Amino acid sequence: MSLINTQVKPFHATAYHNGEFVQVSDADLKGKWSVVFFYPADFTFVCPTELGDLADFYPQLQEMGVEVYSVSTDTHFTHKAWHDASETIKKIQFPMIGDPTGVITRNFGVMIEQDGLALRGTFVINPEGQIKVAEIHDLGIGRSAKELVRKIQAAQYVASHDGEVCPAAWQPGGETLAPSLDLVGKI
Repeated sequence: MSLINTQVKPFHATAYHNGEFVQVSDADLKGKWSVVFFYPADFTFVCPTELGDLADFYPQLQEMGVEVYSVSTDTHFTHKAWHDASETIKKIQFPMIGDPTGVITRNFGVMIEQDGLALRGTFVINPEGQIKVAEIHDLGIGRSAKELVRKIQAAQYVASHDGEVCPAAWQPGGETLAPSLDLVGKI
């Protein structure tokens, strides 16, 4: 079953954020655009490249009104230790949620049960708490924050322009489409 247009399920967790342990819940995702970014584990190989890339784009995402939450099945204590030990992870300014029980990871359908780890899952959530983008990768395939930004821009455009849709590779300022009978077979 697809998660697209479903509500984020309830959760409560502890995150490491800006030198502190903070509580985060599904309620924190409402009222603004959010990204929930799952990765398998701290102190690994592809994960720091992805999180470092996302940290580099975080100021732009903030300007777009988007909050980012990274999630792994590690604890918030492990997130702090990784943050303290890695120059790449020190760049992170968004909350790093610990999900050692796997509740959040299962809610989003990215748990690898036999390993107790998350697949690489990226979810874009609108201010109403609905999932608008769901992307899941195998463990060996890293993601691009630049492409994530474009997808969020498209989701925000569609949300604010009723009746318009964004074609493939759409960029802000590019042409959109207004689906109608006149377009059938013409594209």
